[in-house]
Amino acid sequence: QVQVVESGGGLVQPGGFLRLSCVVSGSTLSFSAIGWYRQAPGKKRELVATFRRGGSTNYADSVKGRFTISRDVAENTVYLQMNSLKPEDTAVYYCNAQLYSTNYWGQGTQVTVSS
Repeated sequence: QVQVVESGGGLVQPGGFLRLSCVVSGSTLSFSAIGWYRQAPGKKRELVATFRRGGSTNYADSVKGRFTISRDVAENTVYLQMNSLKPEDTAVYYCNAQLYSTNYWGQGTQVTVSS
């Protein structure tokens, strides 16, 4: 069983920044994909940013140029640096790790962008 634990959410003003962290039980290099999704109230869960095996990254168009995914392999941790936050970024952010055909999710962390 893979454990996935997120942290770092909170309340921030528009234009502000936050960094989310995701610690997994196992090397981040062992997963076929690992990254971040989000779900706003009344909306479907959507991809925000992920690493694919081999190190390539994939970003949602809505966050390109503002969010950056990174990882610390030694610490089994994936980060999401979120800059220039907008109210429409408000959502619960989930870390996802894919191992073979199984998806592992964290409990989610709330990000609220509001003045």
